[in-house]
Amino acid sequence: MTIRLPDAEGGLRAYEPRPEPLAVNPGAPFTSRTVFSAAHVVADPFADVTPDSPAAVDWDATLAFRRHLWSHGLGVAEAMDTAQRGMGLGWAEAEELIRRSAAEAKAVGGLIACGVGTDQLPVTEIGYPYNLDEIRTAYEEQLAVVEEAGAQAILMASRAMAAVAKSREDYLEVYGHLLRQAAEPVILHWLGPMFDPALEGYWGSTDLDAATATFLEVIAAHPDKVDGVKISLLDAEREIDVRRKLPDGVRCYTGDDFNYPELIAGDEQGFSHALLGIFDPLGPLAAEAVRALDTGDAAGFRALLDPTVELSRHLFQTPTRFYKTGVVFLAWLAGHQSHFTMVGGLQSARSLPHFARAYELADQLGLFPDPKLAQERMKNLLSLYGVNQ
Repeated sequence: MTIRLPDAEGGLRAYEPRPEPLAVNPGAPFTSRTVFSAAHVVADPFADVTPDSPAAVDWDATLAFRRHLWSHGLGVAEAMDTAQRGMGLGWAEAEELIRRSAAEAKAVGGLIACGVGTDQLPVTEIGYPYNLDEIRTAYEEQLAVVEEAGAQAILMASRAMAAVAKSREDYLEVYGHLLRQAAEPVILHWLGPMFDPALEGYWGSTDLDAATATFLEVIAAHPDKVDGVKISLLDAEREIDVRRKLPDGVRCYTGDDFNYPELIAGDEQGFSHALLGIFDPLGPLAAEAVRALDTGDAAGFRALLDPTVELSRHLFQTPTRFYKTGVVFLAWLAGHQSHFTMVGGLQSARSLPHFARAYELADQLGLFPDPKLAQERMKNLLSLYGVNQ
């Protein structure tokens, strides 16, 4: 059945949905790569809240989505920016999310790593009126929560740190202390300003070469406490350069939602593991691709994953930080949740033509387990905007 979709020029075009989903099934754990999907949270659509209220989370639906990811062999990267951390989800809700998800992971044998930051230090009218000791203490408090929950820690970039740190030495001091404190090796996360403008100049410089040198110095000083690094700069050449300079035993987890197929496939000098927000909507298909790689079928891996890049680049287009909207939109169309409501009202962050193109690209990939349900939900959304079919 044809559906009419709006385009960026203000017109309508006919689209014929794909009749059948891609055939994928849950399978065994991966052997060639460690793969995490950063996972979104499902808002409670019946909560009487405003955009600046504490987040109201539908815990049952949120945990059910994590079980979906684990069933396909993916690990869950919890309480990251994909979960709207810092864009509607505060530390109080993130702490509960970490505890609940870690308990669920233990129950089902799922792999989980959780974000550790400093977002219990709120920005004020004068910015971030904190010192480095207060920032370090905030990190330590969250690190303790993650470790007590039994999850691996991901040391995330901190808005407070970006605002307060004056030099590369400040980063070396704070991160060095945290790595010495960590009970188990952590993942270091470098999130670029395209994902969060408040992180401009992280690692002590807006010069990416200088920032990279500091980042690598932190790792080189504590290689036994760094399981790996996640680089989210949307710069494949820089990621490869960093990957080749990492100490033995330290992994690179790609966070590049534009260039992930070639980075995961790798080259003669190495490859990247993965920790990606785009693997939230791509979960089953991504798992199928990695299993092809497990058998040594690099061409089969690329044949499955390369066609997904157009969708990913669409969802992560500028302003990149609003990609979460598309992730949740596709989860709704796929039937993983009963509504398209987001924490903080973020469902309004993208346009109707953007949603229409996301639907079309996802449908062409066979991402919807029930294509008819996805089509009906898309038509319902279009009708709310006054588009009659």
